[in-house]
Amino acid sequence: MVLENTKYIWSCLKALLDKTGFFEIALKQYVTVIHKGRIKIMYGKQINPLVSVIIPAYNSEETIEAAIYSAVIQGIDVELVIINDASLDHTADIIQNCQEKYDSDHIKWNIIDSRENLGAAASRNLGVKLACAPYVAFLDSDDWWTEEKLKKQLALLNRTGGVLCSTAREFATHQGELTGIIVPVKPIITYRSLLYDNSINCSSVLMRTEIAREFPMLHDELHEDYITWLKILKKYKKAYAINEPLLKYRCSQGGKSSNKLKSAWMHYHSLRFVGIPPLSAFWHFLFYMVSGILKYRKVKRKR
Repeated sequence: MVLENTKYIWSCLKALLDKTGFFEIALKQYVTVIHKGRIKIMYGKQINPLVSVIIPAYNSEETIEAAIYSAVIQGIDVELVIINDASLDHTADIIQNCQEKYDSDHIKWNIIDSRENLGAAASRNLGVKLACAPYVAFLDSDDWWTEEKLKKQLALLNRTGGVLCSTAREFATHQGELTGIIVPVKPIITYRSLLYDNSINCSSVLMRTEIAREFPMLHDELHEDYITWLKILKKYKKAYAINEPLLKYRCSQGGKSSNKLKSAWMHYHSLRFVGIPPLSAFWHFLFYMVSGILKYRKVKRKR
Protein backbone atom coordinates (compact mmCIF):
# COMPACT_ATOMS: atom_id res chain seq x y z
CA MET A 1 0.00 0.00 0.00
CA VAL A 2 2.81 2.37 0.92
CA LEU A 3 4.66 1.51 -2.30
CA GLU A 4 1.56 2.19 -4.40
CA ASN A 5 1.01 5.56 -2.70
CA THR A 6 4.66 6.47 -3.23
CA LYS A 7 4.45 5.64 -6.94
CA TYR A 8 1.25 7.69 -7.26
CA ILE A 9 2.77 10.71 -5.50
CA TRP A 10 5.90 10.49 -7.66
CA SER A 11 3.89 10.27 -10.89
CA CYS A 12 1.84 13.33 -9.89
CA LEU A 13 4.97 15.26 -8.92
CA LYS A 14 6.77 14.37 -12.16
CA ALA A 15 3.73 15.41 -14.21
CA LEU A 16 3.69 18.75 -12.41
CA LEU A 17 7.42 19.27 -12.92
CA ASP A 18 7.16 18.39 -16.62
CA LYS A 19 4.22 20.74 -17.06
CA THR A 20 5.91 23.68 -15.35
CA GLY A 21 9.24 23.11 -17.04
CA PHE A 22 11.00 22.89 -13.67
CA PHE A 23 12.30 19.41 -14.45
CA GLU A 24 14.06 20.73 -17.55
CA ILE A 25 15.62 23.58 -15.54
CA ALA A 26 16.80 21.17 -12.86
CA LEU A 27 18.57 19.02 -15.44
CA LYS A 28 20.85 21.96 -16.23
CA GLN A 29 22.19 21.73 -12.69
CA TYR A 30 22.07 17.99 -12.09
CA VAL A 31 22.58 15.01 -14.35
CA THR A 32 20.83 11.77 -13.44
CA VAL A 33 21.97 8.55 -15.01
CA ILE A 34 19.98 5.36 -14.49
CA HIS A 35 21.70 2.31 -15.90
CA LYS A 36 21.18 -1.33 -14.95
CA GLY A 37 19.66 -0.41 -11.62
CA ARG A 38 22.39 2.05 -10.72
CA ILE A 39 21.53 5.69 -10.10
CA LYS A 40 24.20 8.35 -10.13
CA ILE A 41 23.52 12.05 -9.62
CA MET A 42 26.30 14.48 -10.42
CA TYR A 43 26.48 18.21 -9.83
CA GLY A 44 26.99 20.36 -12.89
CA LYS A 45 28.22 23.95 -12.87
CA GLN A 46 26.07 26.80 -14.11
CA ILE A 47 27.95 27.18 -17.38
CA ASN A 48 26.84 26.88 -20.98
CA PRO A 49 29.51 24.72 -22.61
CA LEU A 50 30.12 25.07 -26.32
CA VAL A 51 31.28 21.48 -26.70
CA SER A 52 30.52 18.23 -24.91
CA VAL A 53 33.61 16.01 -25.08
CA ILE A 54 32.67 12.32 -25.10
CA ILE A 55 35.41 10.08 -23.65
CA PRO A 56 34.68 6.33 -23.33
CA ALA A 57 37.25 4.58 -21.15
CA TYR A 58 37.94 0.91 -20.55
CA ASN A 59 41.05 -0.16 -18.61
CA SER A 60 42.69 3.14 -19.51
CA GLU A 61 44.69 3.86 -16.36
CA GLU A 62 47.89 4.50 -18.34
CA THR A 63 46.45 6.97 -20.85
CA ILE A 64 43.21 8.55 -19.59
CA GLU A 65 44.84 11.51 -17.81
CA ALA A 66 46.55 12.74 -21.00
CA ALA A 67 43.21 12.60 -22.85
CA ILE A 68 41.34 14.47 -20.11
CA TYR A 69 44.06 17.12 -19.76
CA SER A 70 44.04 17.80 -23.50
CA ALA A 71 40.28 18.42 -23.36
CA VAL A 72 40.57 20.67 -20.31
CA ILE A 73 43.12 23.04 -21.91
CA GLN A 74 41.06 23.89 -25.00
CA GLY A 75 40.41 27.43 -23.76
CA ILE A 76 36.62 27.26 -24.08
CA ASP A 77 33.75 26.15 -21.84
CA VAL A 78 33.43 22.39 -22.23
CA GLU A 79 31.48 19.57 -20.70
CA LEU A 80 33.46 16.39 -20.12
CA VAL A 81 31.22 13.33 -20.47
CA ILE A 82 33.45 10.45 -19.35
CA ILE A 83 32.03 6.93 -19.48
CA ASN A 84 34.02 4.49 -17.36
CA ASP A 85 32.98 1.33 -19.19
CA ALA A 86 33.24 -1.23 -16.36
CA SER A 87 37.03 -0.91 -16.17
CA LEU A 88 38.86 -3.53 -14.12
CA ASP A 89 41.94 -1.41 -13.37
CA HIS A 90 42.35 1.96 -11.62
CA THR A 91 40.67 4.02 -14.36
CA ALA A 92 37.89 5.21 -12.03
CA ASP A 93 40.38 6.46 -9.44
CA ILE A 94 42.41 8.34 -12.05
CA ILE A 95 39.28 9.99 -13.46
CA GLN A 96 38.35 11.14 -9.96
CA ASN A 97 41.87 12.47 -9.39
CA CYS A 98 41.72 14.34 -12.70
CA GLN A 99 38.45 15.98 -11.69
CA GLU A 100 40.04 17.28 -8.50
CA LYS A 101 43.28 18.25 -10.25
CA TYR A 102 41.95 20.00 -13.36
CA ASP A 103 38.62 21.41 -12.22
CA SER A 104 37.90 25.01 -13.18
CA ASP A 105 35.02 27.39 -13.88
CA HIS A 106 35.22 26.46 -17.58
CA ILE A 107 34.67 22.72 -17.08
CA LYS A 108 31.47 20.81 -16.41
CA TRP A 109 32.06 17.23 -15.31
CA ASN A 110 29.70 14.37 -16.07
CA ILE A 111 31.21 11.04 -15.08
CA ILE A 112 29.28 7.81 -15.60
CA ASP A 113 30.35 4.50 -14.08
CA SER A 114 28.80 1.59 -15.95
CA ARG A 115 28.55 -1.75 -14.18
CA GLU A 116 28.33 -3.56 -17.51
CA ASN A 117 30.82 -3.25 -20.36
CA LEU A 118 28.88 -1.44 -23.08
CA GLY A 119 31.59 -1.17 -25.73
CA ALA A 120 32.86 1.97 -27.44
CA ALA A 121 29.85 2.57 -29.69
CA ALA A 122 27.20 2.28 -26.96
CA SER A 123 29.33 4.36 -24.59
CA ARG A 124 29.61 7.14 -27.16
CA ASN A 125 25.86 6.98 -27.82
CA LEU A 126 25.17 7.30 -24.09
CA GLY A 127 27.50 10.28 -23.94
CA VAL A 128 25.72 11.95 -26.85
CA LYS A 129 22.34 11.46 -25.16
CA LEU A 130 23.63 13.16 -22.02
CA ALA A 131 25.44 15.99 -23.84
CA CYS A 132 24.17 19.49 -23.07
CA ALA A 133 26.30 21.49 -25.53
CA PRO A 134 25.38 22.35 -29.15
CA TYR A 135 28.47 20.46 -30.37
CA VAL A 136 29.97 17.11 -29.39
CA ALA A 137 33.55 15.96 -29.87
CA PHE A 138 34.74 12.39 -29.56
CA LEU A 139 38.02 11.53 -27.88
CA ASP A 140 39.26 8.00 -27.25
CA SER A 141 40.94 7.52 -23.88
CA ASP A 142 44.32 6.70 -25.44
CA ASP A 143 44.46 9.73 -27.76
CA TRP A 144 44.98 13.43 -27.05
CA TRP A 145 44.54 16.84 -28.69
CA THR A 146 46.65 19.93 -29.21
CA GLU A 147 45.53 23.04 -27.38
CA GLU A 148 43.79 24.90 -30.21
CA LYS A 149 41.89 21.99 -31.75
CA LEU A 150 38.31 22.75 -30.73
CA LYS A 151 38.66 26.51 -31.25
CA LYS A 152 39.88 26.01 -34.82
CA GLN A 153 37.15 23.50 -35.61
CA LEU A 154 34.39 25.70 -34.18
CA ALA A 155 35.64 28.62 -36.25
CA LEU A 156 35.59 26.51 -39.42
CA LEU A 157 32.09 25.14 -38.84
CA ASN A 158 30.75 28.59 -37.98
CA ARG A 159 32.30 29.99 -41.15
CA THR A 160 31.08 27.23 -43.47
CA GLY A 161 27.83 26.15 -41.82
CA GLY A 162 29.04 22.55 -41.90
CA VAL A 163 27.78 19.80 -39.61
CA LEU A 164 31.03 17.85 -39.08
CA CYS A 165 34.73 18.68 -38.94
CA SER A 166 37.77 16.42 -38.63
CA THR A 167 41.52 17.04 -38.60
CA ALA A 168 44.79 15.48 -39.66
CA ARG A 169 46.52 13.29 -37.09
CA GLU A 170 50.01 12.41 -35.99
CA PHE A 171 50.86 8.87 -34.97
CA ALA A 172 52.27 8.18 -31.53
CA THR A 173 53.74 4.95 -30.20
CA HIS A 174 51.95 2.90 -27.59
CA GLN A 175 54.13 4.63 -25.01
CA GLY A 176 52.98 8.05 -26.21
CA GLU A 177 56.09 9.12 -28.13
CA LEU A 178 55.28 11.17 -31.22
CA THR A 179 56.59 9.61 -34.44
CA GLY A 180 56.48 12.62 -36.76
CA ILE A 181 54.28 10.60 -39.15
CA ILE A 182 51.27 12.68 -40.12
CA VAL A 183 48.15 11.45 -41.92
CA PRO A 184 46.86 14.45 -43.91
CA VAL A 185 43.25 15.23 -44.76
CA LYS A 186 41.63 17.09 -47.63
CA PRO A 187 39.77 20.29 -46.72
CA ILE A 188 36.47 18.86 -47.97
CA ILE A 189 35.45 15.22 -47.61
CA THR A 190 32.59 13.91 -49.71
CA TYR A 191 30.61 10.70 -49.54
CA ARG A 192 32.34 9.43 -52.68
CA SER A 193 35.85 10.12 -51.41
CA LEU A 194 35.03 8.52 -48.05
CA LEU A 195 34.16 5.25 -49.81
CA TYR A 196 37.80 4.90 -50.86
CA ASP A 197 39.40 5.83 -47.57
CA ASN A 198 38.07 6.46 -44.07
CA SER A 199 39.94 9.73 -43.63
CA ILE A 200 37.74 10.79 -40.70
CA ASN A 201 39.29 9.58 -37.47
CA CYS A 202 36.78 9.38 -34.65
CA SER A 203 38.96 11.19 -32.09
CA SER A 204 39.32 14.14 -34.48
CA VAL A 205 35.60 14.72 -34.98
CA LEU A 206 33.62 17.76 -33.86
CA MET A 207 29.99 17.76 -34.96
CA ARG A 208 26.62 19.23 -34.18
CA THR A 209 24.92 17.42 -31.31
CA GLU A 210 21.60 17.02 -33.12
CA ILE A 211 23.39 15.28 -36.01
CA ALA A 212 25.14 12.89 -33.62
CA ARG A 213 21.75 12.03 -32.16
CA GLU A 214 20.26 11.59 -35.61
CA PHE A 215 22.99 9.09 -36.54
CA PRO A 216 24.01 7.04 -33.47
CA MET A 217 26.90 4.62 -33.79
CA LEU A 218 25.70 1.07 -34.35
CA HIS A 219 27.28 -2.31 -35.05
CA ASP A 220 30.29 -2.34 -32.76
CA GLU A 221 31.45 -5.52 -34.50
CA LEU A 222 32.21 -3.40 -37.60
CA HIS A 223 33.73 0.07 -37.99
CA GLU A 224 30.76 1.75 -36.32
CA ASP A 225 32.19 5.25 -36.67
CA TYR A 226 32.90 4.79 -40.40
CA ILE A 227 29.30 3.66 -40.96
CA THR A 228 28.10 6.77 -39.16
CA TRP A 229 30.27 9.14 -41.23
CA LEU A 230 29.03 7.53 -44.45
CA LYS A 231 25.41 7.97 -43.40
CA ILE A 232 25.97 11.60 -42.47
CA LEU A 233 27.77 12.46 -45.70
CA LYS A 234 25.17 10.69 -47.78
CA LYS A 235 22.55 13.06 -46.36
CA TYR A 236 24.57 16.25 -45.76
CA LYS A 237 26.91 15.83 -48.78
CA LYS A 238 30.23 16.90 -47.24
CA ALA A 239 32.34 17.31 -44.13
CA TYR A 240 35.13 19.81 -43.53
CA ALA A 241 38.62 19.13 -42.26
CA ILE A 242 41.66 21.00 -40.97
CA ASN A 243 44.90 19.70 -42.44
CA GLU A 244 46.86 20.12 -39.23
CA PRO A 245 47.79 17.26 -36.85
CA LEU A 246 45.59 18.53 -34.03
CA LEU A 247 45.00 14.92 -32.97
CA LYS A 248 47.75 12.75 -31.54
CA TYR A 249 46.73 9.18 -32.31
CA ARG A 250 48.23 6.42 -30.20
CA CYS A 251 48.85 3.12 -32.02
CA SER A 252 47.43 0.87 -29.33
CA GLN A 253 48.18 -2.82 -29.28
CA GLY A 254 44.65 -3.99 -28.55
CA GLY A 255 42.51 -1.71 -30.70
CA LYS A 256 40.41 -2.72 -33.69
CA SER A 257 42.89 -1.22 -36.14
CA SER A 258 45.84 -3.13 -34.67
CA ASN A 259 44.71 -6.35 -36.41
CA LYS A 260 44.90 -5.34 -40.06
CA LEU A 261 43.17 -8.41 -41.52
CA LYS A 262 40.27 -8.07 -39.09
CA SER A 263 40.11 -4.33 -39.74
CA ALA A 264 39.98 -4.95 -43.50
CA TRP A 265 37.16 -7.48 -43.03
CA MET A 266 35.22 -4.94 -40.98
CA HIS A 267 35.82 -2.24 -43.58
CA TYR A 268 34.38 -4.38 -46.39
CA HIS A 269 31.32 -5.35 -44.36
CA SER A 270 30.82 -1.73 -43.28
CA LEU A 271 30.55 -0.80 -46.96
CA ARG A 272 28.12 -3.63 -47.56
CA PHE A 273 26.06 -2.55 -44.53
CA VAL A 274 25.45 0.93 -45.97
CA GLY A 275 24.26 -0.60 -49.26
CA ILE A 276 27.36 -0.66 -51.47
CA PRO A 277 27.05 -3.56 -54.02
CA PRO A 278 29.52 -6.46 -53.54
CA LEU A 279 31.73 -5.73 -56.57
CA SER A 280 31.97 -2.01 -55.81
CA ALA A 281 32.59 -2.73 -52.13
CA PHE A 282 35.40 -5.12 -53.07
CA TRP A 283 37.04 -2.46 -55.28
CA HIS A 284 36.92 0.12 -52.49
CA PHE A 285 38.18 -2.54 -50.09
CA LEU A 286 41.27 -3.16 -52.26
CA PHE A 287 42.03 0.55 -52.34
CA TYR A 288 41.66 0.68 -48.55
CA MET A 289 44.03 -2.27 -48.13
CA VAL A 290 46.78 -0.76 -50.28
CA SER A 291 46.61 2.68 -48.64
CA GLY A 292 46.50 1.08 -45.20
CA ILE A 293 49.60 -1.05 -45.85
CA LEU A 294 51.57 1.97 -47.06
CA LYS A 295 50.42 4.09 -44.12
CA TYR A 296 51.20 1.63 -41.33
CA ARG A 297 54.48 0.49 -42.88
CA LYS A 298 55.79 3.99 -42.11
CA VAL A 299 54.71 3.64 -38.49
CA LYS A 300 56.47 0.29 -38.06
CA ARG A 301 59.67 1.72 -39.53
CA LYS A 302 59.52 4.62 -37.09
CA ARG A 303 59.04 2.30 -34.15
